[in-house]
Amino acid sequence: MLEPINISLESLNLGTLAPMVIAIIGALSILLTDLFNKDKHKSLYVILVALFLIFDLFTLLAYHGDERGVFDLMLLDGIAILSQCIIICGSLLFIFLGLSKLRFQDFRYAEYFALYLFAVAGFQFMVSSDSLILIFVGLETASLALYTMIAMHNKMVSIEAAIKYFTMGALAAAFFVFGSMIFYGITGSLELAQIAQVLTQEGFLSHENYANYILVLVGFVFMFAAIGFKLSLFPYHVWVPDVYQGSTSAMAGFLSVVPKMAGFVVALRFFEIFVQANDPIIQTMLYVTVVLTITIPNLIALQQKDIKRMLAYSSISNAGMAMAAIAIGTQQATTALFLYWILFTITNFGAFGMLWLNRGKEFEDYSSPYAFKKFSGLAKISPFTASILAMFLFALTGLPPFALFWGKMYLVASAVNAGHIALAIIIVINSAIAAYYYLRPVSYMFLRDPEEGTKAKFMQNASLPMKSLVGFAVFLLLISILLIDPLLNIISFYVSNSGY
Repeated sequence: MLEPINISLESLNLGTLAPMVIAIIGALSILLTDLFNKDKHKSLYVILVALFLIFDLFTLLAYHGDERGVFDLMLLDGIAILSQCIIICGSLLFIFLGLSKLRFQDFRYAEYFALYLFAVAGFQFMVSSDSLILIFVGLETASLALYTMIAMHNKMVSIEAAIKYFTMGALAAAFFVFGSMIFYGITGSLELAQIAQVLTQEGFLSHENYANYILVLVGFVFMFAAIGFKLSLFPYHVWVPDVYQGSTSAMAGFLSVVPKMAGFVVALRFFEIFVQANDPIIQTMLYVTVVLTITIPNLIALQQKDIKRMLAYSSISNAGMAMAAIAIGTQQATTALFLYWILFTITNFGAFGMLWLNRGKEFEDYSSPYAFKKFSGLAKISPFTASILAMFLFALTGLPPFALFWGKMYLVASAVNAGHIALAIIIVINSAIAAYYYLRPVSYMFLRDPEEGTKAKFMQNASLPMKSLVGFAVFLLLISILLIDPLLNIISFYVSNSGY
């Protein structure tokens, strides 16, 4: 007869679950509120989401217990805390774009806001564990919420986007499970720390005659493909611009920033095992993918005539630059990854936020309101709007003194210091290529006359809270040089505490 297992609540360390539980309770509270009080204004749900996210953030920062919990499935180390802070703060920024002036289909439903919190909880689970099972649960929870939220915009182009995103997600899930199965078969564990330990002991990392080398490579390829889909790496990025175009600008901005942060942490934890091994095949795969992800979307973006699609390709290229930090694998590179993504979050929020402020309702289902020609002569119609949008595009270019310049500079420095000169040169060249397509819409706004026969209306969707939030992003963009040193100190503290 099996002996019963005695588990004390203290040994489970449930405090590690507290931040995610708050987000889940928030989602359930919104559903219950809607159940008993129908037809509440959407601003109530936006404020509820914001309050729960702030509570979530404070709970996370107040946690001082052991980093392991819940049968060692949870791992609340420095990397987990830092990435959760970025996920929560990014989500907090984008939810306020729900306070739009025009009433769109998706914001009419309380379920949209509940799904938003479920997605955030899923991302938090992804970054707070090194167990492949829990990472998978978090990944699927967040992904299923996102598919539904995209489709809720209730246009044909949005439903198409949701189906394409679902198809990519289904493939990613299948690859992730298959890769996990192979690693479990080889090492007898699904925890990344134990997988690394077994591979080290059995000689994989020292390149001795390792019997399961081919199996490890097969498992790596499947996991790499799964992570590639989630981070929109080349060649898994093909449908991503369609997904962005079918989503609202607020949702597209969210997709370009928050899910990627969760994906980067999973990639960091997984790839670290193999980057330290200096395996030539794996290193070549990583480098080729990173270089192609930075370069190919940049070249495709040159051909775009729509600001939203252009920003979609730009986001893919920027994800490639952040992946370069993981491929480099030094502590400075890991610090550069988080610094770059914080600054990219601010800049991309501003760019997509400005598109959302200028969104109207008078366009056909498959015609885009963000074609370059629709912004022709904007400087003559609304100089202030044109200046702010141009400022965010300049910032994405990586021009000083705007925020992203410092992130790119630190990333290039980490590549040079690690001896990856070629990678640093590729990043610089691609920044120069990006400058061309970012400045094209600026030329339409400032150097062209308004289109004849069109009655373009701008800032139709702008409400005071949204204007204030974009103004806050402009402020952060301009004073970014003062933020770099404190940010680097905070990031370095958390990264070194995690042993990366």
